[in-house]
Amino acid sequence: MQDSLDLVRKPDVIWREVIRPPLWLLAFIYFMFLSLVLAVWAAFDIRTTVITWIGFTLLLAFIAVKMRSEITIDGQELRIGKAHIELKYLEKVELLTPAQIRLLRTRDADPAAYLAITFWISTGVKITLKDSRDSTPYWLVSSRSAKELTNTLYTLL
Repeated sequence: MQDSLDLVRKPDVIWREVIRPPLWLLAFIYFMFLSLVLAVWAAFDIRTTVITWIGFTLLLAFIAVKMRSEITIDGQELRIGKAHIELKYLEKVELLTPAQIRLLRTRDADPAAYLAITFWISTGVKITLKDSRDSTPYWLVSSRSAKELTNTLYTLL
């Protein structure tokens, strides 16, 4: 008898990248939080200051988790964070240089495009779609392994 979990088994992941915020960014955010803790310490008692410090430390951990993004490709679809699209709707994949991605996310951006970009990663890919029912012309994706992502998608298209 087959297990019920086997019936809903997803295909194996072919390619995966996890994008986490850099340590320098988290340190900067924590520095800003600590400046607020210092202001609380100047205005209130030590107990309020410790509670504020603990709260901001927990908030930083929450921010670090929420800023995390994951790109996965299985045999059927591309997933970036919560967004996903079947591979049959992908038309073209372009590897972008830092100068190209800088222009595409600012001056040359299409308002209808899906942007899965982070400001701390300077490389990425542009994935053009061919779905007539979708008004999104392309996905712009930041990736530290943009070349590997491009090669993997090309082999599956």
